[in-house]
Amino acid sequence: MLNEDKPSDDYSAVLQRLRKIYHSSIKPLEQSYKYNELRQHEITDGEITSKPMVLFLGPWSVGKSTMINYLLGLENTRYQLYTGAEPTTSEFTVLMHGPKLKTIEGIVMAADSARSFSPLEKFGQNFLEKLIGIEVPHKLLERVTFVDTPGIIENRKQQERGYPFNDVCQWFIDRADLIFVVFDPTKLDVGLELEMLFRQLKGRESQIRIILNKADNLATQMLMRVYGALFWSLAPLINVTEPPRVYVSSFWPQEYKPDTHQELFLQEEISLLEDLNQVIENRLENKIAFIRQHAIRVRIHALLVDRYLQTYKDKMTFFSDGELVFKDIVEDPDKFYIFKTILAKTNVSKFDLPNREAYKDFFGINPISSFKLLSQQCSYMGGCFLEKIERAITQELPGLLGSLGLGKNPGALNCDKTGCSETPKNRYRKH
Repeated sequence: MLNEDKPSDDYSAVLQRLRKIYHSSIKPLEQSYKYNELRQHEITDGEITSKPMVLFLGPWSVGKSTMINYLLGLENTRYQLYTGAEPTTSEFTVLMHGPKLKTIEGIVMAADSARSFSPLEKFGQNFLEKLIGIEVPHKLLERVTFVDTPGIIENRKQQERGYPFNDVCQWFIDRADLIFVVFDPTKLDVGLELEMLFRQLKGRESQIRIILNKADNLATQMLMRVYGALFWSLAPLINVTEPPRVYVSSFWPQEYKPDTHQELFLQEEISLLEDLNQVIENRLENKIAFIRQHAIRVRIHALLVDRYLQTYKDKMTFFSDGELVFKDIVEDPDKFYIFKTILAKTNVSKFDLPNREAYKDFFGINPISSFKLLSQQCSYMGGCFLEKIERAITQELPGLLGSLGLGKNPGALNCDKTGCSETPKNRYRKH
């Protein structure tokens, strides 16, 4: 659909509404209970309004950069990504839309708060020197952002890169809408680094797509063997019942080699583009679902901190040593039924509860005395923090999501007009 003259859809009204819900209903509780220090995931305005991100991962020289050049038609231009048989990509390269071809240094990208990359500053100046942005006036990039990553080299320690490579990968994985893990027939071995990468992808299986690239280099029989060997290598790493989608083709501009399954490769290429288009079409739904998921985690964290604080206040007496009392609670929260109380008294799933060990570190940095009880987090004008985030989770965000499906103008969804706190009427019941 890129050859259509119509401009890309304007979603600014929906995104502004989403941004307002986040700032008014979610962020106050997030800041009050220092959620960012537990998860190290701060949501910026740039992240809320950013385009879908497609991430390319995999071993060195499997065709990741060539594939991006092919999708964007950058071959034989001065801005094509450098490719070769040896390890070529040493930077994290972000391809974005811009009015003209332009290269942006990583230090500039991180300094620009309007972009969604400012949190990357925490990985240090060495990493920012390995981050580069390229603006290209391409219609596909009006709807999506591509990220090319350095290839995984199994015989080199990642510490030698000079920055925390796995942590940076995790940052991009957490924000990616689609993750292409690319292999070629000569690089099917799985070492420690690739194993670590798949560990980081755990929980994101629905976004993963496996690509067996350079498939036209093989005869039919050999291709079947390689396909089987790829699954055999990856099976221990992907612990889900349903395997991820695998695309088998050669993603570059040259003609497929004769006497190969050209029709199959072409169909696989079309399927991959349809998959990519689906992610772009579902952009808003994914963004709203992401913010709602974040809100649920913030709410659970606030309830747990409140429970720790309430237990601490209950156990304290006039003669107690506050430090020893709280140390006892943090060391063995099960003795005080902290997590079980949350499950019993709130509609929280046990599968959503954070790791108990994480709270030892969290309270080691943040003394319990620096927090207030949830019941004290209320004001006459602003209302209660917990009520606001619960309303966002149960009414405002689902309402915004429902308005997309009904084709309404989500920008008109305003609590002043609709009364978000009211129980929605059943449209299908006769009155």
